[in-house]
Amino acid sequence: MVEAPVLVAADLHAHSTVSDGTDTPAALVEAAARAGLEGLAITDHDSTAGWAEASGAARRHGLVLIPGMELSTRVQFASVHVLAYLVDPDDEGLLAETARIRESRLTRAEKIVRRIAADYDLTWDDVLAQTTDGATIGRPHIADALVARGHASTRSEAFAGILHWRSGYAQPHYAPDPLTGIRLIRAAGGVPVLAHPGTRGAESVLTDDRLRRFADAGLFGLEVDHPENTAASKPRLRALAAKYGLAVTGSSDYHGLGKANRIGEHTTSADVVARIVAEGTGARPVVPAPAA
Repeated sequence: MVEAPVLVAADLHAHSTVSDGTDTPAALVEAAARAGLEGLAITDHDSTAGWAEASGAARRHGLVLIPGMELSTRVQFASVHVLAYLVDPDDEGLLAETARIRESRLTRAEKIVRRIAADYDLTWDDVLAQTTDGATIGRPHIADALVARGHASTRSEAFAGILHWRSGYAQPHYAPDPLTGIRLIRAAGGVPVLAHPGTRGAESVLTDDRLRRFADAGLFGLEVDHPENTAASKPRLRALAAKYGLAVTGSSDYHGLGKANRIGEHTTSADVVARIVAEGTGARPVVPAPAA
């Protein structure tokens, strides 16, 4: 039986409590449904642990769910994230790499907390209190702990102050280079899209030559319509996408209360969503049964 194409616009970048969002996977899907979205991707950092819960909620709410993750990669000291749609969650190569990344995030977070604790009243238990079981622990949880302790009023203020790299508490964590990440995603049957490539300073990382190599390795698209891409970057990104035959996607990067981003404030067109579904072979989207 030939599957019908998935033809819905979708917000293709959203986080749950499995990583650094504040909504559970089910609540994330419910928020998308309340916003009137037809489609949503769950893309927690380096983890697919929220897929099952989100899938059940998607069926209840009649919403198309694109299972995904946001894979951490790095160009020297610059963090580069690659959205990975419809990967095989049991792929050995991807499992090994994401486990290594998550372990490095954990030890990095512990080192940061020890450094901060020398100057501020903060403990590792404070950070753990901001997480859920199995979550990928990272700097957002430290930010939430700083807020809970009264050292900052919001997560954003914590990032702009104590957690800013200039404050001296920062620590790097392991991540593969983007080419390795793109190849891992494709080997796992997934569809890779470069996340928010137009933030400030990204021009020095996303050079023309580097993007050509990403495209040759299997990059599918660029997340152009994103709240944190600068207005000045978007014409260049669209031109680069056209030059290298890459798709253009749109997403909110919703984190619940963790960011001001509104779910559904940017979406990806139905035809691009259909292309992602057609190319992804590692997992299938959750598509609600048609009404009787």
